[in-house]
Amino acid sequence: MALIGTQGAQDDRETPDAGHAERAKIARMTFAPKSSAGQADTAAPTQPPWIRPVPEGSAEPAEQAVLNDYDRIAEGYTAENETSLLNAYYERPAMLELAGDVTGRRILDAGCGSGPLFSALRDRGAIVTGVDASAGMLELARQRLGADADLRVVDLASPLPFPDDAFDDVIASLVLHYLEDWGPTLAELRRVLRPGGRLLVSVDHPFAITFMRHMAGEKPSYFETRNRIEEWTMGGQTAQMSFWDRPLHAMTEAFTAAGSEPVNLIKAVELG
Repeated sequence: MALIGTQGAQDDRETPDAGHAERAKIARMTFAPKSSAGQADTAAPTQPPWIRPVPEGSAEPAEQAVLNDYDRIAEGYTAENETSLLNAYYERPAMLELAGDVTGRRILDAGCGSGPLFSALRDRGAIVTGVDASAGMLELARQRLGADADLRVVDLASPLPFPDDAFDDVIASLVLHYLEDWGPTLAELRRVLRPGGRLLVSVDHPFAITFMRHMAGEKPSYFETRNRIEEWTMGGQTAQMSFWDRPLHAMTEAFTAAGSEPVNLIKAVELG
């Protein structure tokens, strides 16, 4: 898992130093002049038992398989997400630490799922709006967050139903890797951010995914942007999940094209 934080040039709050960033890669980017980025360290990854990699070329044809069917696995995924090492003790705490003091900030939780991050941000004083492509996940979010929570069914590959400069922060937690083309989505996320606003992103760690595929006997190239299919079984339900893996330089190029630049890569330590 990799974390990327983008920060507007007018926002001067601190981010965690390297000593506080051991859970993830934390990069700072900005809608500002170009600057250089550091290099990331990695350690050996692990694969959760509910994931079965699908070898390249053996997945069902797209017209026969419903990909990323979170409605089908909503309850099982939510239960796993509540207590899993990756989500509950690794990614979510790192995102909250990167977000810092959010009191009074308008935050878009892009890909909010059943709402655990939404809930944590709201508890810290943020004014949160959550969007997700899965109506089933949002139904569970509604049960968690209450009837007054601002939750909307939205596909992040489509235009967002918000005016310009609507949010102080956008948080996209483990969601961008579902998209083949980041360009339109990043452009929309930047549009709805106020000048100086922040975009905080977490994605699958690019090197770790390539390493795991090699360990499974495949020969993917780290430098390619490629589709990956996995079979997830949760709560007695199985769904095929589709991801788009890309190297770190392709990620930074996508942010650059959208108007952001990396200014400081703090640290990266992959979950072992």
